[in-house]
Amino acid sequence: MTTPMRIFHSATILGLLTAAAVAAPMDEKTEGLTTIFDGSGADGWINNKTGEPISSTAVQDDGLNPHGVGAYVVLYKEPVKDFVLDFDYKLSPGCNSGIFLRVGNPKDPVMTGLEVAIDDTKGTGFHDSGAFYDLVKPEANTQKPASEWNHMTITAKGPIITVALNGEQVSTIDQSQFSEPGTRPDGSNHKFQNVAIADLVQEGYFGFQDHGQNCWYQNVRLKKLDQ
Repeated sequence: MTTPMRIFHSATILGLLTAAAVAAPMDEKTEGLTTIFDGSGADGWINNKTGEPISSTAVQDDGLNPHGVGAYVVLYKEPVKDFVLDFDYKLSPGCNSGIFLRVGNPKDPVMTGLEVAIDDTKGTGFHDSGAFYDLVKPEANTQKPASEWNHMTITAKGPIITVALNGEQVSTIDQSQFSEPGTRPDGSNHKFQNVAIADLVQEGYFGFQDHGQNCWYQNVRLKKLDQ
């Protein structure tokens, strides 16, 4: 015979399990991330110009440094569609760099992908850290000074891409709103005169830019949301 206490206990457990199941989706962005660079080697990273694996010299004490390896962008070897990209980065003083996303043609990342800017600046303009380069300004610049570590999370789902910098969401782009070449949704002009951002492929390569200065990336983790 089932006692009232046992019924109450079973119902309580069932309620807790149900609550946990409902709460689980809230953690989707932080669970299931796979490390694709841990500082131990350059396997899985390629030169955007040649398609060849990058030199092991790119792996330094502080992490993956794209500067000086002969690539404009050090790309992860596999194209991805919807994803969460999570990593730490550190800039040298005066550094100008960026993260390229969904690059359709590795030899032409500027015109076939999007760039999230990371620069040794303090502003909130179209070229400051957290901006979608020349397209969307960040709402805030939460980056730490040069030579200090920062944490960035980029989430891409369809045409919507968001950037969180040091725990604060700083920018969002809806590619579908950029339907005219060279024009932002508010009618102002941007530099990409020959391409409608809405028409860019939503599956491509991502990677870290060498724009002439040292910067380091560490603890790079990826979750593919479309799988």
